[in-house]
Amino acid sequence: LSVSVSLSLILSSRPLTSFMHFTTPDYVIFALLLVASTCIGLFYALSGGRQRTTQEFLLADRSMSCLPVSLSLLATFQSAVAILGAPSEIYTYGTQYWFLGVSYFLGLLIPAHVFIPVFYRLRLTSAYEYLELRFNKTVRIMGTVTFIFQMVIYMGVVLYAPALALNAVTGFDLWGAVLAMGLVCTLYTTLGGLKAVIWTDVFQTIVMFAGQLAVIIVGAHQAGGMGEVWRKAMNGSRIASLDLNPDPTERHTFWTLGVGGVFLMLALYGVNQAQVQRYLSSRTEREAVMSCYVVFPCQQVVLCLGCLMGLVMYARYGEESPLDKGYVKTNDQMVLYFVMDVFRDLPGLPGLFVACLFSGALSTISSAFNSLATVTMEDLIKPYCPAMTEAKATLLSKGLALAYGLVCLTMAYVASLMGSVLQAAFSIFGMVGGPLLGLFCLGMFFPWANSTGAIVGLVAGLAMAFWIGIGNFVSRMAVPTPLLPIINATTMPLRGNMTTAVMTTLITSITAKPKPTGVQALYNLSYLWYSAHNSTTVVIVGLIVSLLTGPMKEKDLTPGTVYPVLGNLLFFLPERYREKLCCVTPLSHKVPSCRLAHTVQETAL
Repeated sequence: LSVSVSLSLILSSRPLTSFMHFTTPDYVIFALLLVASTCIGLFYALSGGRQRTTQEFLLADRSMSCLPVSLSLLATFQSAVAILGAPSEIYTYGTQYWFLGVSYFLGLLIPAHVFIPVFYRLRLTSAYEYLELRFNKTVRIMGTVTFIFQMVIYMGVVLYAPALALNAVTGFDLWGAVLAMGLVCTLYTTLGGLKAVIWTDVFQTIVMFAGQLAVIIVGAHQAGGMGEVWRKAMNGSRIASLDLNPDPTERHTFWTLGVGGVFLMLALYGVNQAQVQRYLSSRTEREAVMSCYVVFPCQQVVLCLGCLMGLVMYARYGEESPLDKGYVKTNDQMVLYFVMDVFRDLPGLPGLFVACLFSGALSTISSAFNSLATVTMEDLIKPYCPAMTEAKATLLSKGLALAYGLVCLTMAYVASLMGSVLQAAFSIFGMVGGPLLGLFCLGMFFPWANSTGAIVGLVAGLAMAFWIGIGNFVSRMAVPTPLLPIINATTMPLRGNMTTAVMTTLITSITAKPKPTGVQALYNLSYLWYSAHNSTTVVIVGLIVSLLTGPMKEKDLTPGTVYPVLGNLLFFLPERYREKLCCVTPLSHKVPSCRLAHTVQETAL
């Protein structure tokens, strides 16, 4: 009896890797995701206008309705790393992260009523086209190059990271998954254009919801129901109360999540090309605005699903984390371990969650391909090749999408060689989003800002972003081994997105340590304040330089490029004073004159 008891204890304490192999139904479901995504791309390649114009290939002929656009916005936001990262955050630290949902309100309301009207009425194709209309060509190129750097670094990592976690837990072939996802994504993006990207996002969003719901329902049932899950979470102090600590070095408080998160959302949903392109593909400005309203409740649902999955994980394992027991090596792997553990007797459901996971990766990567092809074509090629025919421009746009797909696979290989620097790559995506947000805000809200101020401000913002970001990473790596933090990069309603709108979460182990001071305090700034800090740096430096070099006059502004926020805020001042502050420029409803002037400038070049 004692031998059998001992044997049962040993078996119960063993890792579950022996049960964590994919079955035939799992592979079939995963394959169906790839086949369905490819078929959607082929359908739009062979139907309608057959992607014969850049307008159709890059902007879906500006014919998309509200619902598919909003689901595509959501899918770009919900990356594979977010699906893995949110539950592990909740499992480790509790539900404080849930307060990020507060930031979604202003983070979507401001883009809907400020950024979308400006971009849509100017009839842009690239968001960075705005920078030339507002400032000059140099600012436009700087913004474009910064965005390309941001996305190229990120898209390989966002493909490789979930594949690596899947391989570590299940033995699923690493490069088979990377190549399959990369090539399928490249195929449907190149053939079907933005229409294919948006409609595959819709399909992939449904798969993501299905996968997460399946895990929560089955996991909660095995734990004894949601009531039992909540009770265990309460007993384990995982249900967090409102933390009003104003300290900006604290990772998660109400202020960092609810206020700092607004700037993250603005960087993703306000000025990120992947999202702006979806607004511009809408049939009308009203449809574009409505897509922001529709995505708001969807985002709240996504946040709740991630948090509930984390609570179900805690109900299953309690304080005996698979990470602490050595079953997995990172927090990201812990979520997959949990899924395979819950579904080990239910063939097909692990495949559904993997399809959910890679749907997040596909939606993010396809958005990156399409937006990169757009900005390269519109900002770096067309202005210098005004005589290019429409047929050649369309073919070149498809070639660019294909080329960026191959670059993505190359970056996935580079990511495999990066080791611990892999975490820094996620941070780079976040570091660049803030300065770009600051550059657009400088142009849109401050009429006297000039091109010199914009250039110096952007450079200062990027320098500040990299100084803090790299300083934070290096200072963490320099900590002695016993205090070495666990770093888990988690992409959320990102500075960025990008999903396409992407966000980096650094999960650090709870260790008693002295409060940082001086420069070290700056390095310990919560990642949620990065966008706010860096965008503010761009605006302040840009305004100071503009005032020193001669502020821009109202008569020199391109109509429709300034949102009259100051004029609205300073309504109590006499009009002559508001004119001196250049605060009365209206937001133009008539676009052709502005676009005609821009076209003439391009032709002259």
